[in-house]
Amino acid sequence: MASGGGYSRHSSSGAPSRLSTKIDRQNSGAYATPKASAKSRIPASPSTGTGFRRSSSGPLPAQPRASADAGVPGRVRVAVRLRPRNSEELAADADFGDCVELQPELKRLKLRKNNWESETYEFDEVLTEFASQKRVYEVVAKPVVESVLEGYNGTVMAYGQTGTGKTFTLGRLGDEDTAARGIMVRAMEDILADVSLETDTVSVSYMQLYMETIQDLLDPANDNIAIVEDPKTGDVSLPAATVVDVRDQKSFVELLRVGEQHRFAANTKLNTESSRSHAILMVHVRRTVKGRQDMDMSYRGENGHHTSSHSLRPPVIRKSKLVVVDLAGSERIDKSGSEGHTLEEAKSINLSLSALGKCINALAENSPHVPVRDSKLTRLLRDSFGGTARTSLVVTIGPSPRHRGETASTIMFGQRAMKVENMVKLKEEFDYKSLCRRLDIELDKLIAENERQRKYFEDEVERLRVEAQKRIAEAEKSCKIALENEKTKYQQDYMDSIKKLEEKWKVNQQAIEKSRAEQESRTATKSDELLEVRNMLENEKNLRQSSQDEIIDLRNQVQHWKKLEESRGAEIVKLRKLLDTEASQKEKLEEEIAVLKSQLLQLSLEAEETRRSLDRGASGKIFPGLDSLMSQANRNLQLRDQTNGPKPPIAKLFEQVGLQKILSLLESEDADVRVHAVKVVANLAAEEANQEKIVEAGGLTSLLTLLRSSEDETIRRVAAGAIANLAMNETNQEMIMAQGGVSLLSMTASDAEDPQTLRMVAGAIANLCGNDKLQARLRGEGAIKALLGMVKCGHPDVLAQVARGIANFAKCESRAATQGNTMGKSLLIEDGSLPWIVKNANNEAAPIRRHIELALCHLAQHEVNAKEIINEGALWELVRISRDCSREDIRMLAYRTLTSSPSLQAEMRRLRIELN
Repeated sequence: MASGGGYSRHSSSGAPSRLSTKIDRQNSGAYATPKASAKSRIPASPSTGTGFRRSSSGPLPAQPRASADAGVPGRVRVAVRLRPRNSEELAADADFGDCVELQPELKRLKLRKNNWESETYEFDEVLTEFASQKRVYEVVAKPVVESVLEGYNGTVMAYGQTGTGKTFTLGRLGDEDTAARGIMVRAMEDILADVSLETDTVSVSYMQLYMETIQDLLDPANDNIAIVEDPKTGDVSLPAATVVDVRDQKSFVELLRVGEQHRFAANTKLNTESSRSHAILMVHVRRTVKGRQDMDMSYRGENGHHTSSHSLRPPVIRKSKLVVVDLAGSERIDKSGSEGHTLEEAKSINLSLSALGKCINALAENSPHVPVRDSKLTRLLRDSFGGTARTSLVVTIGPSPRHRGETASTIMFGQRAMKVENMVKLKEEFDYKSLCRRLDIELDKLIAENERQRKYFEDEVERLRVEAQKRIAEAEKSCKIALENEKTKYQQDYMDSIKKLEEKWKVNQQAIEKSRAEQESRTATKSDELLEVRNMLENEKNLRQSSQDEIIDLRNQVQHWKKLEESRGAEIVKLRKLLDTEASQKEKLEEEIAVLKSQLLQLSLEAEETRRSLDRGASGKIFPGLDSLMSQANRNLQLRDQTNGPKPPIAKLFEQVGLQKILSLLESEDADVRVHAVKVVANLAAEEANQEKIVEAGGLTSLLTLLRSSEDETIRRVAAGAIANLAMNETNQEMIMAQGGVSLLSMTASDAEDPQTLRMVAGAIANLCGNDKLQARLRGEGAIKALLGMVKCGHPDVLAQVARGIANFAKCESRAATQGNTMGKSLLIEDGSLPWIVKNANNEAAPIRRHIELALCHLAQHEVNAKEIINEGALWELVRISRDCSREDIRMLAYRTLTSSPSLQAEMRRLRIELN
């Protein structure tokens, strides 16, 4: 260690020193702090514009877990690291001693005023110039990384003067010497070693804050990232930043190398490669909690056909975030020698660091207002200071007495930061998506089993019916044959008896005639003969009676066969009762399926409520990309022509040059001129007062011509945006349709791959879809299919515009039907948009979900669409909208639609769905 001027960094020996060293070692754990003061802290309300909490000296408990609602206090940990003298300081300050004296065993630092006076400061860790990178990581960042792996948010940040080793401490890759690896590389090694790549995910975003603009270091084209704050929780996120999943250490180091190549740096007097921006590395860790039973489902039933779930429990996941911030160095202009653009960079750096210092001062002093919105840096770090993250700060200083003022300022910054206390929270949530997937699988199994049982039941019923018909046919045939035989037999006997009686009667007649003749010839009567005749007649009567008895027996036999036939009918009735029993069992199966569907719907509604509570709020214009595109173009022009003086604004340019001349530049042979001209026209078209002038001067025709003939993606994107602005006027909409604008927009959508171009095209078509008079023409020229074709892009902004266009189209159809116009099935349904509408009715993005819900309600208002609504499963989404939609007007519209449609009411009664 260099020594000079009589300064000594060794502490005096003695019992008090040893005692304090012992006490300090006992309290030198990763997050051990003195006892918390009794003073309570009240977190700032989100309405005040800050998410910082008031400072306190309370400790962070040793337990690694905390509930999601009640936070655990944890003070910001601060370590100081001394850089060794460089070659310039060894030569220039050879006659002077170091301005600081370190006492690492006591965790103290003395700042020399002169040879007689010094000021003593205490830190959580004091790292000498000989401390290795591994030692720095273990005492500064490793406890934070372990907390992140347990489910807490964490922040590691480096602060100090330019050239004191912040980037060396955090971002050193260690290509040549692995021992020189910085905190970023070592932290990712520990994270990848602890997570399971089969069930856990690790993703990385790398950005820089340069001149109050957040730029993506992994995608330099993404140079104006917006900060989004959740209005409910106050969480800060960067949804537009590039997120890359990391599977191994090599790919992560490669990402860091790519990001460092895009980071701004400059040569100053204090550092040959001074960082001119704040680098921010965000590592998102999503872990499934091990040791918990994700789902406990048991199934049992009769003959393997009836199943029921007894307990459902979704798996638990933990989401945490590690933020590593390499702040740009604070510097004085006179010492760094900054000038020109470097001077502007230094001003921006100092302003952002000053805003951070003000916030930390306010937190340390328990100020009622924390100015977190003074800088984008403080907005990004609102969770790190006074928020819910475990935070470690390493302040880097140099030994040179020439920079004593900057060193003192850095030390005071660290001292104030030690007074800030965070409320650390564990973020756990249920994985309802996994549960829904499992329920879908079980529901599919039940449906398949039901179909098999129904097929078996139908086959069995058909077999019984065929067998019964066969048995009835055989019985009828046998009865018929027996009856015919008996009838033939008795008819033959009857005829034989008649013939015998006739013969006897003839014989009797002959005998009577003969007797009469004899009687005539004889005078004496023969009583015996008369008696014989009487006997014969009596016999005839008896024979006739016997034949009648035989006929009665035949009739009895016929009655017996009829009774047999009735018994066969009773068997048929029994078979029909068996069929009814099977049908009732089928209805029970269908009721159980309906109950399972209702359970699935309930779980989906609960998942929606949980997801809605975690949704991020977002608002903006319909076409914010165009404004940012124009502002970026104007800024590039100013940087390119800054030597020629300031440029006039668009309005003055419009007044001085004239609209005709600007439109004539659209036909220039120079591609750059055409690009700038179309951007100017698009900017003018954003103002409603200029739209009529642009159309009258032929600007709409020129924009459509550019859209048709240009192959430049920028020109097509900006021209589509200008047409979208003009399409907000009803007169302009008819002119766009008359000049074939919809066909051109559809062709552009099919050829474009850039999400911003697709968003502009979708916005223009969405505006046209809001015109009641253009419905049939829009459908005929392929507007609906063009919107559905753009959903393959998957970009949220494009999907939002597609959803808005479909909602406008459905609203116009509903309005036309309300006015009494006779309509058939919806054109949207005929073009196949209903499956996409149902699929995205529960989208996580609020703009997409709101438009889709509105479109679905308008489609369901027409009774002719009810069948498709039911077949595509949209009825369940309508029920969910009527219960849980965040907007009351859409919720009431869904309720009125469900209660006014007879078809939907009948289906709801069948499914036993009741509206609240």
